[in-house]
Amino acid sequence: MKNDPKLIQAFLKEKQQQHLYRKPRISESAQHPLMQIDGDKYLTFCSNDYLGLANHPDLINAFKQAADKYGVGSGSAHLINGHSIEHQKLEEELAVFTGRDRALLFSTGYMANLGTVNALLDRGDSLFADRLNHASLIDAGLLSNAKMKRYAHADVGALEKLFKKLPSTQQKDSFTNSMILTDGVFSMDGDEAPLQDLATVAKKYQAWLMVDDAHGFGVLGKTGAGQLQQDNLSQDDVPVLMATLGKAAGTAGAFVAGSEDLIEYLTQTARTFIFTTAMPPSIAAATRASLKVIAEESWRREKLNALINQFKQGAEQLGIELMPSNTAIQPILLGSTERSLKLSKALSDQGILVSAIRPPTVPEGQSRLRVTFSASHTDKQVEQLLTALENAFHENNRNTHE
Repeated sequence: MKNDPKLIQAFLKEKQQQHLYRKPRISESAQHPLMQIDGDKYLTFCSNDYLGLANHPDLINAFKQAADKYGVGSGSAHLINGHSIEHQKLEEELAVFTGRDRALLFSTGYMANLGTVNALLDRGDSLFADRLNHASLIDAGLLSNAKMKRYAHADVGALEKLFKKLPSTQQKDSFTNSMILTDGVFSMDGDEAPLQDLATVAKKYQAWLMVDDAHGFGVLGKTGAGQLQQDNLSQDDVPVLMATLGKAAGTAGAFVAGSEDLIEYLTQTARTFIFTTAMPPSIAAATRASLKVIAEESWRREKLNALINQFKQGAEQLGIELMPSNTAIQPILLGSTERSLKLSKALSDQGILVSAIRPPTVPEGQSRLRVTFSASHTDKQVEQLLTALENAFHENNRNTHE
């Protein structure tokens, strides 16, 4: 973009005409299904607070007590004097929770992905990425300068064909030349990567396998340790596990977990870890409280799954086609950006907030409503959503045929 105000104005105008203009809504209440947003009250189905922990009293109390003891900011990077005892304990507890040797905290999931991929790959290495990976994984690959090839979504056969095209010398080198990079649960589709098959391919070709389990952590697995626990995958199967703490865990930040050597290597080389201020100790303390709730209150995952099934059955009865997902992310594919916005507004007019997801977040022609559920929702609220969707679709169809 040249230094020309007219070009910027033209760009903004074009975004508006394409129905791709975005602006933040202003929330005036705590994270909860019933919220005050932009001055109005809404029943929300667009949060990633899958277990309803963002406003949990145990987390709030842990946060307050840590703030009283350690203050607000960490004051420095981890490797200077910003690494609190709360950070240390959280890393140790995350390692135990996920069944890994060690864990390393990052300030955001985006930074965790950029720092880890760039630390493990060099110019000329090969990176194989699922076509529907999160933007942070795509950017991590581009910035690494590795030769990035994107395979068809969840298509292990297509992935293996790409490996077979590598030079024979590169196929034989271990852990230095190639990486498979994938979301665990895909954030816009809600489906799950075939991790067991990906692990098999990674071992066959001696490649790193890195999984971003942002939307599985806390929700999937017997104790909520994520998709890797659900799929019985060890540290040996998936050497690099990344997950965020701002979704089901209800706080903020992210971590990477793996072997002792891997975490020590990242500590020395991951620039987004080394050159940034550590998260506030109070956030780490709140997350420690969150891990305890996640492990002990399995009813939250059970209730969430019951709500998901209730919604899927109700949508089927109404003839509303959902994308194939068994997770808290239940997208309704609409195709048209304009139609997605209209249906989102029709729901908003009924007091229900569901986001319209548009390009570039999703590919052209795949705009959708992204419905997400929390253990804090009630059966009655899910019925309210279904009724509102029925009304919105009916009104949209009527207007279309007039």
